[in-house]
Amino acid sequence: MRLISLIFMAAWLLSAQTDQIQSHGIRAHVRFLASDLLEGRGPGSRGGDLAEAYIASQFEAAGLKPAGEGGGYFQTTPLKTVEVLPGMKLSVRSKEKTIDFRWLDDYVGTSTAQLPEAAFSSEVVFAGHGIQAPEFGWNDYAAVDVRGKAVLLFTNEPPSEDPKFFKGKALTYYGRWTYKYEEAARQGAAAVLIIHTTPTASYGWQVLRANGRPQVQIRRQKDAPGLPFAGWVTEEAGARILALAGMTVESALAAAGRRGFKPFTLPGVVLSGAFRFGLKDTEARNVLGKVEGADLNSEAVIFSAHHDHLGVGEAVGGDAIYNGAIDNATGCALLIEMARAWASLEPKPRRTAIFAAVTAEESGLLGAKFLAQNLPVPAGRITANLNFDSYAPYGRVRDAVLTGADRTTLWPTVEAVAERHQLKLKLDPRPEAGSYYRSDHFAFAQEGIPAFSVNMGSEYIG
Repeated sequence: MRLISLIFMAAWLLSAQTDQIQSHGIRAHVRFLASDLLEGRGPGSRGGDLAEAYIASQFEAAGLKPAGEGGGYFQTTPLKTVEVLPGMKLSVRSKEKTIDFRWLDDYVGTSTAQLPEAAFSSEVVFAGHGIQAPEFGWNDYAAVDVRGKAVLLFTNEPPSEDPKFFKGKALTYYGRWTYKYEEAARQGAAAVLIIHTTPTASYGWQVLRANGRPQVQIRRQKDAPGLPFAGWVTEEAGARILALAGMTVESALAAAGRRGFKPFTLPGVVLSGAFRFGLKDTEARNVLGKVEGADLNSEAVIFSAHHDHLGVGEAVGGDAIYNGAIDNATGCALLIEMARAWASLEPKPRRTAIFAAVTAEESGLLGAKFLAQNLPVPAGRITANLNFDSYAPYGRVRDAVLTGADRTTLWPTVEAVAERHQLKLKLDPRPEAGSYYRSDHFAFAQEGIPAFSVNMGSEYIG
């Protein structure tokens, strides 16, 4: 623990040396990375390529050694872009009526099977929250075979005040939409529809409308499970499906949260869909640089920030470029300036510092996941990951929010360092919203690396 303390002391001391961290440098990096020239930095796009080249050049200018492939600064992340082509159809019917749903207004989706076509017409299984968690005695797929069928479910998880049951109020990974698709694919479903509600998702439908654009995914390995269609429906569309079986969203959600819930087929309800997908191999790059440590340089700490944003999409006020200044040009700018300052430190900290600007965070932490599974040093030699994501330029603060730090054995050390530097620490203010799973530190945590995100607090100075 004493050695780990030295790593964090070095990190926090560096943060305290304001003459080493240059605010005008941060502003310049943000201005360039968030400019229209980079067209929102979509993974695999021209703007994304420019962002990667810029960050690599800044790492090199700062004196960082390459930590990527072939002695360079880049690590290629193999991606597949999946676009839902025009002519998409989704409908539900009973004996009495047929309901046709409208793309974007009623539903969105993609294919994680990464096949050019998907067509299905099947009964609908209501699977509650779509969770199989034996450690909590919970199985939303108990005694039902959903192979080749459509599955209807909610995101989130059964409500709990008991830390021993789904860890109380804090959302577990079982509650994330990504898990819902993964488990349904393992179960062999042909299609999944998640009923959106703002309370269960913790964000509005407008956020999901963005899923109507081409979606970037990690290229599917042969024989890996995938869903021919993975979608969301609005609360109103979900209510219309459930009404065909005499249910409401409220009654279905209540049933899904009760202990002893068992999945069931919606009587007489058939879901049909027909989709064509445009598929394109895409390559985006993580940018990796390092500063060698002194006497323990075979061990490392990783500082990370994602460089991608949403690219070009639906115009807002006549502007179709989603520039991503705060999310996450600010984090990249901090990463670059931290790297420059770290490289100038004498004497050098004991362990190697790896600075990683990762791609495709907005698409599901894809670049960080690829890096965490393909590290330049063994995972067992990574002491920690500190991730930096989204900083509002409103002024200096007295506090910091450390998302996930309390889940690691490093927490007492972090507290001690923060106290020494008179920095107030706060934990995730809304653990029930699942913020812990939405930023790149989670990809490293999944590989057993102590990891958390460092975010600004709200107690402004002056």
